[in-house]
Amino acid sequence: MGRGKLRIYLGAAPGVGKTYAMLSEAHRRVERGTDCVVAFVEHHNRPRTEVMLHGLEQLPRRELEYRGSLFTEMDVDAVLGRAPAVALVDELAHTNVPGSRNAKRWQDVEELLAAGIDVVSTVNIQHLESLGDVVESITGVRQRETVPDEVVRRADQIELVDMSPQALRRRMAHGNIYKSDKVDAALSNYFRPGNLTALRELALLWVADRVDEYLTEYRTDHRVSKIWGSRERIVVGLTGGPEGRTLIRRAARLAEKGAGGEVMAVYIARSDGLTSASPKELAVQRTLVEDLGGTFHHVVGDDIPASLLDFARGVNATQIVLGSSRRKTWQYMFGPGVGATVARESGSDLDVHIVTHDEVAKGRGLPVARGARLGRSRIIWGWIVGAGGPVILALLLNTVDLGLANDMLLFLTVTVAAALLGGLYPALASAAFGSLLLNYYYTPPLHRLTIADPKNIVAIAIFVGVAVSVASVVDLAARRTHQAARLRAESEILSFLAGSVLRGETSLEALLERVRETFGMESVALLERESDVDPWTCAGSVGPRPLVERPEDADVDMPVGDHMALALSGRVLPASDRRVLAAFAAQAAVVLDRQRLQHEADQAKELAEGNRIRTALLAAVSHDLRTPLAGIKAAVSSLRSDDVAWSEEDQAELLEGIEDGADRLDHLVGNLLDMSRLQTGTVTPLIREIDLDEVVPMALGGVPEDSVELEIPESLPMVAVDAGLLERAVANLVENAVKYSPADELVLVSASAMADRVEMRVVDRGPGVPDEAKDRIFAPFQRYGDAPRGTGVGLGLAVARGFAEAMGGTLNAEDTPGGGLTMVLTLRAVDSRPDLTTAAPAAERQAS
Repeated sequence: MGRGKLRIYLGAAPGVGKTYAMLSEAHRRVERGTDCVVAFVEHHNRPRTEVMLHGLEQLPRRELEYRGSLFTEMDVDAVLGRAPAVALVDELAHTNVPGSRNAKRWQDVEELLAAGIDVVSTVNIQHLESLGDVVESITGVRQRETVPDEVVRRADQIELVDMSPQALRRRMAHGNIYKSDKVDAALSNYFRPGNLTALRELALLWVADRVDEYLTEYRTDHRVSKIWGSRERIVVGLTGGPEGRTLIRRAARLAEKGAGGEVMAVYIARSDGLTSASPKELAVQRTLVEDLGGTFHHVVGDDIPASLLDFARGVNATQIVLGSSRRKTWQYMFGPGVGATVARESGSDLDVHIVTHDEVAKGRGLPVARGARLGRSRIIWGWIVGAGGPVILALLLNTVDLGLANDMLLFLTVTVAAALLGGLYPALASAAFGSLLLNYYYTPPLHRLTIADPKNIVAIAIFVGVAVSVASVVDLAARRTHQAARLRAESEILSFLAGSVLRGETSLEALLERVRETFGMESVALLERESDVDPWTCAGSVGPRPLVERPEDADVDMPVGDHMALALSGRVLPASDRRVLAAFAAQAAVVLDRQRLQHEADQAKELAEGNRIRTALLAAVSHDLRTPLAGIKAAVSSLRSDDVAWSEEDQAELLEGIEDGADRLDHLVGNLLDMSRLQTGTVTPLIREIDLDEVVPMALGGVPEDSVELEIPESLPMVAVDAGLLERAVANLVENAVKYSPADELVLVSASAMADRVEMRVVDRGPGVPDEAKDRIFAPFQRYGDAPRGTGVGLGLAVARGFAEAMGGTLNAEDTPGGGLTMVLTLRAVDSRPDLTTAAPAAERQAS
């Protein structure tokens, strides 16, 4: 009998439905006639899961006594004796009670598999041994029960049971996972949205890795040679051809496999503008890479392989993706091509991917080398043909007599070839040298530089005229091609510049970085001064060692108006590039003005907000503070009146009214002063390490004693806060919660440790606040709902959030499960190792 097969349902957290999915699979197999039994399934008193056990054969469990308590575990011998085709074994990472057959349940499963029994099991991602530290850093809970990764990886089938954090929290709130008395604690600790999202990401990535292993095995078995990328940062080299879209999509897929993967598409244009790129296709590819979350870069460089490698190393890339060449086989005689050169010169720090596509070997224009209009290599070949071609042809014609007419046509062919390769001057040299050879060797009288027949003089003159005409046409065509291509390159750059304006890009540093990339400079700086006699100041710069003193000292100086200049260091630009540089300089000045206007607008907004605050303060003083003052004055006037004889009870009531009014005044004035300090930025917290249970009880003095329930464990780590600010913030939160809670409901103040932070939650059962108003309630002078004037000036929550942020913490509002509002105050913990029993009281069995 062979080894059994293992199927695992993997989940991100307890309650996602692993056991339910396993039991559903068991029912399907039973319906198909498979002998399937329940070896061990824990339903955790979940009604829906318990119902799924009906109709399935359940094997008896083995009872074990440990420390005076009775426990049940899977009876391995009973399962082996029953010998079913399929056994259901829940909680693969479970630790067996001492005295069991094996220490771990996964070891029990190994015995069943060795006996030829197929096993269906479940496990959570946090129970994998290799992820223990990661899970602890996320949730603050150290998993005590783990299973070796290799055990899970050896499974024949792994199925992810996925559920969004929001849906899982709804299941928890509805009581479908834990009992109602544990719901609030679970939602506040282990089952927080951030924790669940991180655990879900771990599960998805782990399963994705397993899928990669399956694919690798499949490619090996079926001899698939297709390349699969790794998790790297990708630079995509674009030529403007149609294959660029394929390269971008391939790079995006590679980058998606790794956390923080990035795609950077770069198009390198030669400085002479000679390029076969399609502006329309480049625009499409730019849009595509930006839609996929990458960035597009336009770089000028004469040596394309070197420029591409310099760019990749400059951005700390680890991989380059290039397309297979579109050149035909015979075109490789002109050079190895960009892909081969980049691969050869990349070294050990860069991996180069050559990606095939539909345009491979379908042809493209011959590569044009850098240099003059026709390129240096073409000019050299033109001179070789123009000077050496007539000599070689003369040697060949000396061996055979073809006649003067044919000889002249052959020499004309050599001259045309020299013109096509090298332009005007090699063709003129070929025509002159060829005419001399024709005259000396083939025009009577032979071997003399004289011509006896006038017809031959006309023929040689026509020969020279045709050669010069062809050379002129080739040179003119090259000049026009150069001009058109350069204008096209300039238009592409200016189009990008206009697009950045339309997109509202306002970062001066980003624009200067574009200038540095486009012109291949080391550094770029924008300098300005107030007048002709004032010193220059730097408004912005990029690159190492930018010139920040005088623009005249830079390699390139581009004035912008009378008192601004763009200074570039690295190389001297040709005059033809200054037109495009002038457009960048003008845009830099516009961006700088826009940034300053935005700064002034922000300052004006702050002033307007300050005016609003001051106006509100005056309104508060004129109305909200007048009410308690009027009450105090009325009570004092009544007590001092000689017309009425007040009883002791009446006097006590009036004195109590005076005391209440004074307390209200003290509270209102305190909040007004605190808000004023926050607005003026004069709050300077004195941070020290304290225990929450030293501060929180002192903050409850302003509320009735029987209105608050405290749950502050003594085992919590200390927090780094200002004791005074924390006390004031907690007092405002508790007073607000008591104000809106029903009279018969207590306000719960609890705290728990989560990784490197401590969270304190103030929970009320009041009417709650809708999502769209949760941020608005923290604004100064805001009363939510129909709260009447006289109940406060609406500063309590604003002051609490301000103090929390001043101490490096946060304050946010959440819905209370079952109705109400929960204020979550997050503080920095001094000791990041919380007590596990307080961090996850409701997840001990399933999540630890």
